[in-house]
Amino acid sequence: MALRALLDAIGRVDTATRLGTVTRIMPTFIEADGPGLPLGSLCRVRAGGGQELLAEVAKVETGRITLAPYGAVSGAHVGDSVEALRVGATLPVGPGYLGRIVDPMGAPLDGGGAIGDCERDWPLAGAATSALDRLSPRAPLHSGLRAIDALLTLGVGQRAGIFAGSGVGKTTLLADLAGQVQADVCVLCLVGERGREADDFWRHSLDDAARRRSVMVVASSDQPAILRARSVLAALSLAEYFRAQGKHVLLLLDSITRYALALREIGLAAGEPPTIRAYTPSVFSALPKVIERCGALRQGGAITALMTVLAESDDIDDPMTETLRALLDGHIVLTRALAEQGHYPAIDVPRSISRVFGQVTSSEHRAAAKAAIAQLSLYESSRTLVESGLYAAGTNPELDRALRTRPALLDFLRQDSGQADDAAGSVERLRALLAAGEGSAR
Repeated sequence: MALRALLDAIGRVDTATRLGTVTRIMPTFIEADGPGLPLGSLCRVRAGGGQELLAEVAKVETGRITLAPYGAVSGAHVGDSVEALRVGATLPVGPGYLGRIVDPMGAPLDGGGAIGDCERDWPLAGAATSALDRLSPRAPLHSGLRAIDALLTLGVGQRAGIFAGSGVGKTTLLADLAGQVQADVCVLCLVGERGREADDFWRHSLDDAARRRSVMVVASSDQPAILRARSVLAALSLAEYFRAQGKHVLLLLDSITRYALALREIGLAAGEPPTIRAYTPSVFSALPKVIERCGALRQGGAITALMTVLAESDDIDDPMTETLRALLDGHIVLTRALAEQGHYPAIDVPRSISRVFGQVTSSEHRAAAKAAIAQLSLYESSRTLVESGLYAAGTNPELDRALRTRPALLDFLRQDSGQADDAAGSVERLRALLAAGEGSAR
């Protein structure tokens, strides 16, 4: 068997050097007359003066390929040679990534040595998994945040989105989750973020224990779109590798919206037709693949994915957020109105939902959460009447109850960053404050 495997590996080796020539250069892509390669393959553009530029095949036509470069095209010229690299669209994976910060190619960014202990090459497109091999979440995921654990309980293996506009606390919430969620491995992926935020997140938001079980993949906003898109695939490949070992992996992606924007930039450069908001068709085919690569497997292991979704407005109703809301297993909505009041986390509970809440909670827990959410929703629908002074106490007993409970409920939902609460204790506290509201009515 070992000999047969060795012979098969030798048979797959391509000893020919595949070459092409640059025929056209644009600010975001390069065209060449070869070599003939599949999508996602890597090439090296050999420019004058000994300069080299890595690029990925983004489009294939008869007699022509389009390359998305990993660096600046300023040194490339028409007539430069293009050489196919003898590597596929894969990433070397192994336990050596833990405790490290890497770029989308797997190269270290933290000043340490090269990543060691790589056991195999993992396909960036992911390992094929049958639909029947997937499991629905059955165990609760404790986040340490009362608003989530008591009212929007998540499950191990769930795919949830954190929806918000800019500047309302998405990254802060993500940092709290990275440090407080109990998982075997944490894979962090920062896509299109400011470069300084990666260092702040790693060194200040995570303690030593959290860093030892984590790996961060970073592609900053000034890097080419192809690298920003590859960072998500690299993070998913690492998460799948650790899941294949039976581990519970927490994947934190900030943000999947910037991943979609990178794909749009690549698609437009490759000549795809723009659709709604100029998003190309490949964007809408890539997003489900990313999300479906996460989750729990029957043979063991799970990837719990929490992805931030950058909304164009505070109404959370643009096409990209609507698409992701339909694909994910739940959404946590952050609102600017709460953030401006100093309410952290700024979670709008009535507008948020966990689609596995009923599968991972007890009946008593569900009853308490349902009552609390109903009171929050009733107040919001009656806010104008109450705040204008037109509501007369006693007119609506349910609204009276909501008004009595609201101060304690808002205090329950507020929580300082970095302060983790026990999930069971949070549920008991919620039930107690609801019971106190009922008692005061009598």
